[in-house]
Amino acid sequence: MDPSSLLNLVADGKGNVAVRLAEAAGISRQAASARISSAIRAGLIGRTGVGRGVRYSLAETHRQEQEFKREGLSEDRVWRSLCAPVVADLPPNVRDIWQYGLTEMINNAIDHSGSDTVRVGIVRNALYTQAWVADSGEGIFPKIAKAFDLYDPRESILELAKGKLTTDPAKHSGEGIFFSSKVFDLFDIRSGALHFMHDDGLDDILIERPKDAPGTLVLMRLDNQSTRTTKEIFDKFAAPDGYTFAKTIVPVRLAQHEGEKLVSRSQAKRLTMRFERFKSVILDFAGVEEIGQAFADEVFRVFQKAHTDTRLVPVNMSVRVKGMVSRAKNLAAQDKNG
Repeated sequence: MDPSSLLNLVADGKGNVAVRLAEAAGISRQAASARISSAIRAGLIGRTGVGRGVRYSLAETHRQEQEFKREGLSEDRVWRSLCAPVVADLPPNVRDIWQYGLTEMINNAIDHSGSDTVRVGIVRNALYTQAWVADSGEGIFPKIAKAFDLYDPRESILELAKGKLTTDPAKHSGEGIFFSSKVFDLFDIRSGALHFMHDDGLDDILIERPKDAPGTLVLMRLDNQSTRTTKEIFDKFAAPDGYTFAKTIVPVRLAQHEGEKLVSRSQAKRLTMRFERFKSVILDFAGVEEIGQAFADEVFRVFQKAHTDTRLVPVNMSVRVKGMVSRAKNLAAQDKNG
């Protein structure tokens, strides 16, 4: 049995590791316990408690953390001195992802946060590596809301999800956070009272926290044996005939604040803001049960008529959403045919 199977059972936090390992591997409980003991001796997992209260966890094999003065800081310096040694023996594609994502996030903190210091940490275990970049500045969501005159900081998350967003276009392309969120297994931004998490293979999550925390915290996690590559992710969002960032995927539910339904033209206009910068926009309606006639009309008839070079592709639609989208597209076709 692959040793990572035991590590995954420990990582999921569900307990009863020996019992579940025995069932999964088709071995006795005693043999499963022996494998767990061997992993503990090898420093791969840790154990606390006794008897029925025993708990297992992945043991840290590497840990580095340091606070830097932001003024005059170079992201390359932080990468080489603090982070690169932790992932030095991992596969080249994994090291490339870490170098790309960490240097992008550290550079963002240097150029945008206004914080006196930037704290960077990286921790590795036998299964995955996790890193974080934290500052005590204004906070990314309030800063974006102020720069783009957004009504609510929650709208900042929707804009980041689209990509091509920066408060300093002279120095940045606005692609760093978008692509970093896609290359990692887990990408998590916490700022103010908001917490946005992209978990690969799951729906993006927006959580409103009870306390308004200062600054910005970015968390990243990647499997140590991931087969993903930065090129694979860049190509996914590039135009077929070039290397331009031409396609984006927008989770429509991020435009839907708690307790609201997507029914108005103003909500649709917020959703479609900056869509014209892309050749193709995939609108992911997962988690959206229904939309209003005015909302659908504004997106699929009014916007599309004004921006014919941008292709809108709705996916994961419920029956109700599909009905409204079809109605708007039919009206658009009637307009086109006179």
